[in-house]
Amino acid sequence: MNNKNYKYLTFTLFAAAILWYLMFVIKPFNFWIEMSVSILLLILMAYFANRDIFSLGKVKIRYILIGVVSAIALYGIFYAGNIISGYLFPFKDAQISSVYSNKSNANLALIGLLLFFIIGPGEELYWRGFIQNTLGKKFGENKGYLFSVLLYAAVHIVTGNFMLVIAALVCGLFWGWLYKKEKSLIPVIISHAVWDLTIFVLLPLM
Repeated sequence: MNNKNYKYLTFTLFAAAILWYLMFVIKPFNFWIEMSVSILLLILMAYFANRDIFSLGKVKIRYILIGVVSAIALYGIFYAGNIISGYLFPFKDAQISSVYSNKSNANLALIGLLLFFIIGPGEELYWRGFIQNTLGKKFGENKGYLFSVLLYAAVHIVTGNFMLVIAALVCGLFWGWLYKKEKSLIPVIISHAVWDLTIFVLLPLM
């Protein structure tokens, strides 16, 4: 990664932080529409730097199974984490509720469609397909993975929601590892999409 590409990657990260701040703090309009538009903007910026970002390869049954099973596993981690964190952080319920309160801005069908087809897949294209992949080429696979995890969590700091930052850290570790292991975005995209749909629409934790 040359210096020009590094500066561009940094620019997109600043853009992501601003977009996350607008979404979670300012909330100028519908949260789910804003998140979808924000993700699409980040993908577009990533595409300008890497035209191969949409070259996902062949969809294999194995990838589908890994995606679904890993989503279930991650949901289990969050289910247990929700219980444990209740004993550790007295503010847990209030902060998680503030995220779920955004569901009142749209009907569940629309939220589910946006999560499954735009938000989940889009986040993986940007964070793993662009950020982790680019950093991996610069610093090596393992360091690129760790740096991308930290950046993914760091962007959520602007929300002022500690539980959301922890959630991003866990998700970043999980999906980043899955991408590093499988060398394909397909199972990670499926995992993220299924997990999003489950934890926000089908089986919310609150």
